Amino acid sequence: MELARRRGFRLGRGAIALLLSLALGPAWASAQPSSGEAWARHTAPTPGPTRVIGTASLGCLAGAVPLPPEGPGWQAVRLSRNRHWGTPELVRFIQELAARAQAEGLPDLLIGDMSQPRGGPMPWGHASHQTGLDVDIWLDLRRHGVLSRAAREEITFPSLVLPDHSAADPARFTEGHARLIRLAATAAGVDRVLVHHGIKRSLCAAYRGEEWLRRVRPWRGHDSHMHVRLRCPAGQPDCRDAPPPPPGDGCDASLEWWLTEEAQRPPPRPPGPPPSLPPACAAVFAAP
Repeated sequence: MELARRRGFRLGRGAIALLLSLALGPAWASAQPSSGEAWARHTAPTPGPTRVIGTASLGCLAGAVPLPPEGPGWQAVRLSRNRHWGTPELVRFIQELAARAQAEGLPDLLIGDMSQPRGGPMPWGHASHQTGLDVDIWLDLRRHGVLSRAAREEITFPSLVLPDHSAADPARFTEGHARLIRLAATAAGVDRVLVHHGIKRSLCAAYRGEEWLRRVRPWRGHDSHMHVRLRCPAGQPDCRDAPPPPPGDGCDASLEWWLTEEAQRPPPRPPGPPPSLPPACAAVFAAP
């Protein structure tokens, strides 16, 4: 950088950040910004204001804020993963949802993964959760009381779906679960709530035609938790929302597709390097 000054060059912030990353050592210098393992090495967010960049499945997050490990109506689980970071809007959503759930007589919400300290891809577990706008909330309404942080590392959650995936298990899925999903789907700023298609099918049987069902979308793997995604906050021009859910309550033939062989056996991801993150993520990755 001194040589650049002598020759009259002016370096932008992104270039300076990249040079700093090279000075941090061989492990960082060889890391690729598109690698989940590399993003997971960051243990703290960047300083400064929050900036959401890209999409939930191809993006990053500057200026993330942490969710406290516990608070009125919620307990964060598996803290060792260091994935309880997000935008201020996401943290506020969780706190307000917990308060609304408490008012409904529901037990503490168990909060799973949000985002890493700087967002970006994760080495395992999720293809999304990259911009601080996603959170997994476990559909566990057992009254555990206040769990120790050690206990929250080991806690497990039963599936709420029948073995044939045709519907939610009526022995486990209760009206309380439906109320919690509806509370999330009707909250301000929510883009969609992902649940297993069997859970969606049972919700359709009980609440067909209700407007909030449009935002409850079926997705594989979500048989014991719901995945809530917020829309891009105001004042975040680099944030990109997914296309909105189609009109209607989603209780139609598109839901039945999830029981087909095609849906049950999705094709593997094509080989090759992962897609490139937005260019602005390079400075987020490399910032000290």
